[in-house]
Amino acid sequence: MPVLDLEGDPVTLLRALIDIESVSGNEAEIAGAIEDALLPYDHLEVTRDGNLVIARTDLGRDTRVVIAGHIDTVPVANNLPSRVTGHGDEELVWGRGACDMKGGVAVQLAAAAALTQPARDVTWIFYDCEEIEADRNGLTRLSQQRPETLEGDFAVLCEPSNARVEGGCQGTMRIEVELRGVAAHSARAWMGRNAVHDAASVLQRLAEYQPAEVEVDGLRYREGLNAVRISGGTAGNIIPDRCEIEINYRFAPDKSPEEAEAYVRRVLNGIPLRVTDVAAGARPGLDLPAAKEFVAAVGGEPSAKFGWTDVARFSSMGIPAVNFGPGNPSKAHADDEFCPAAEVVGCRDALVRWLA
Repeated sequence: MPVLDLEGDPVTLLRALIDIESVSGNEAEIAGAIEDALLPYDHLEVTRDGNLVIARTDLGRDTRVVIAGHIDTVPVANNLPSRVTGHGDEELVWGRGACDMKGGVAVQLAAAAALTQPARDVTWIFYDCEEIEADRNGLTRLSQQRPETLEGDFAVLCEPSNARVEGGCQGTMRIEVELRGVAAHSARAWMGRNAVHDAASVLQRLAEYQPAEVEVDGLRYREGLNAVRISGGTAGNIIPDRCEIEINYRFAPDKSPEEAEAYVRRVLNGIPLRVTDVAAGARPGLDLPAAKEFVAAVGGEPSAKFGWTDVARFSSMGIPAVNFGPGNPSKAHADDEFCPAAEVVGCRDALVRWLA
């Protein structure tokens, strides 16, 4: 079992985490290493739930905060083991998960070890299967089986946010458009109807769509409606009688899933569609006292979170939550994924400053 040093250099800790391959579904080794690293700390009550680890303080404070991060990654793409380039403020740590989100996990672990007497009680959660279907997500499991473990007055997701506060998150919706034609021999194409050709009108509608920009609680969210996959046809000499287009809609958190679906149906008026998956967004909630205190402590100007994160899960429970972690979210899932070393140190120091 790899040994993680939580009191040493947080950048070295990040590299150790990266070097434990933990593609979604394969988190047993990294969960074990995290559990072993946290167990020696008397101020933490450590429990394991599958490949999810919880570490809690129980000091009788007036408030409790939940600080969470996922330990899984998308598949490796020739980007392990970790490596470092540059020096000082230019130092970068490269490797799968460096940005999304083992940089944030390193911040959590280092802060959890350092904060032996936090001003607020803290629940640290290191969870599995965030990068795949929602029903396997570790936080989904906790919310269904042990909802009390998620309770708090405020929550922070250590997702990459350029070491700045990102409020709320977008909602996301998957939509399927199925076009039906009539099969025929390609030598007698006039006897059939080409379903792939019929896709042109759908794609044109999407290409002409102008993404809306929506202001919510002082932050500006940019929406997106895009075809992400298309399939059709059976053989090189058959007119295809079926074509499927998968569409992804990223919507601002001012809309409920029902309002988002109604909006898409208006944009694609007359085109038959089916919603196959949807996750609500989360309003920023930066006007709430707990969020204001956090922003004041860590500094910087908050911005909108582009993309869906588990802040939405806390928001649905009535717990205000923000994203705050090292790394540029545009490098998440990229083959050349990296995280600035200075942001890892800076985020750790900010959490310790806020909680101490």
